[in-house]
Amino acid sequence: MTFEPTPALAQPPAPIVIGGRCFEWGRRSYVMGIVNATPDSFSGDGVLDPAAAAEQAARMVEDGADLIDVGAESTRPDHGPLDAAGEWARLAPVVRALRKAVDVPISVDTAKAYVAERAFDAGADALNDVHGLRADPALAPLLAARGLPAVGLHNQRGRRSSRDVIADVRTGLEESLAIAEAAGVRRELLILDPGFGFGIGPQQSLELVRRLGELRDLGRPLLLGSSRKSAIGWALGREQEPPAARVAGSAATVALAIAAGSDIVRVHDVREMADVARVSDAILQGRRREEPA
Repeated sequence: MTFEPTPALAQPPAPIVIGGRCFEWGRRSYVMGIVNATPDSFSGDGVLDPAAAAEQAARMVEDGADLIDVGAESTRPDHGPLDAAGEWARLAPVVRALRKAVDVPISVDTAKAYVAERAFDAGADALNDVHGLRADPALAPLLAARGLPAVGLHNQRGRRSSRDVIADVRTGLEESLAIAEAAGVRRELLILDPGFGFGIGPQQSLELVRRLGELRDLGRPLLLGSSRKSAIGWALGREQEPPAARVAGSAATVALAIAAGSDIVRVHDVREMADVARVSDAILQGRRREEPA
């Protein structure tokens, strides 16, 4: 099967203001840096100390992150459950430290309204929900009341799958959009994540990158989070290597996701992936630095 870059949309989604910054889709790709305030992060980079997390976030911004995503509950399939109070107790000092350390927008990675509300009060600017607003019925109304942007991720875990990964993802994302709109969340504030590695196998995850452009007709910005995922280790034939060894493989998924139409890439290795994003944009959009006269 061949891969062709997805043509630019004639009319990209309207810009979204997140934390006072305007994100203009189609002009360039944006980089979201990941801060894991967890002891059991699959990527092996979890930080529980607020000062260390703030230092990590500040370094990511220096390296090219346009926004920071922080979460306190691991999304690995075998992680132990964390109740809302426990999640917020772990997350609260980190969110406050990040808010003082960086001036870029901060999104909170949670599926719980209790946690999201307190994170917004502490300075978070947006939501990133790995259950696409399906896990907590109070979450979408909270977003509507606050008027804040959100990333809705399609999570295939526990859902019936067809033979077509894009059909499954489309169904899930459309459900998330419907939940949001029924609660009064403005559609133009929603960003969609097709859920690389969430309840789909490695082959399907890689197919998702290749066919990402087929989701552009949903009319919303797309975010892809493939960084350090096990599908990359599978593709390399080195599943037993630590996730931190998957930087080059992650770079391949980032470049091809951007070519396929991703507007935001969510990454651990910001400096390397910001370079990948800039060069990908230069190739795809003919953008280059001004040459000296």
